[in-house]
Amino acid sequence: MRPVNLLPEGDRPRQRATDGTAANRAYPLLGVLAALLVMVTLYVLTANQVTSREDKAAQVASEANRAEAKAKSLSPFGDFAQTAQTRTAAVKQLAEGRFDWERLLRELSLVLPADTWLTEADAATQPAEGEGGTDTAQPTVTGPAAKLKGCAKRQPSVAKLMLRLRRMHRVEDVLLQESATGDSSGEAGASAGASSSDCGRAYAFDITVVFTAAPPASALPPGRKRVPVSLGGGQ
Repeated sequence: MRPVNLLPEGDRPRQRATDGTAANRAYPLLGVLAALLVMVTLYVLTANQVTSREDKAAQVASEANRAEAKAKSLSPFGDFAQTAQTRTAAVKQLAEGRFDWERLLRELSLVLPADTWLTEADAATQPAEGEGGTDTAQPTVTGPAAKLKGCAKRQPSVAKLMLRLRRMHRVEDVLLQESATGDSSGEAGASAGASSSDCGRAYAFDITVVFTAAPPASALPPGRKRVPVSLGGGQ
């Protein structure tokens, strides 16, 4: 016989369901919970990554500000270094282009013949454009040159002076502009030379001495970067 439970429906003891209905209802809930867990995990990881990058960006900005402040504090030293380099280059250019006029005067005092004297001497590293001999065959002076005017008692003394001038240091050419004398008949030297009134009956000459440009100190061979003081000094 099949047992019959006579207790009312509300007083009957509950029995575990064996048909799997409760388990089937729990699976979707677990899936939803798993999806929420994954979403929360991704959110936390993304938030942490954003925070880390923001911290790095703030650190880089702070370092950039410190570097900029340091650069501003060092800018006066940079300006001073640039000024020093500019001045050094200018001084070097002047030094390489200078001419040893002291040595020129020393050598002139040695090469002048006994019966010859100077009345005027003018020298420059860059003579006036077109300066040269009165003869069109003479070259135009473009480098350092000295213009010498003076008197000689004899015409051969002028020739001797020109030969001696060619032997001076770094002389490239010697150009005779004029050599003439005034006599009792009224002849006079050209206006470009020394006037006959300065020389009397002596020969008035006008000579241009052309020099080679000073080579840079680095281009000189060893042992020739300095000239003894006894020879005039300089290069």
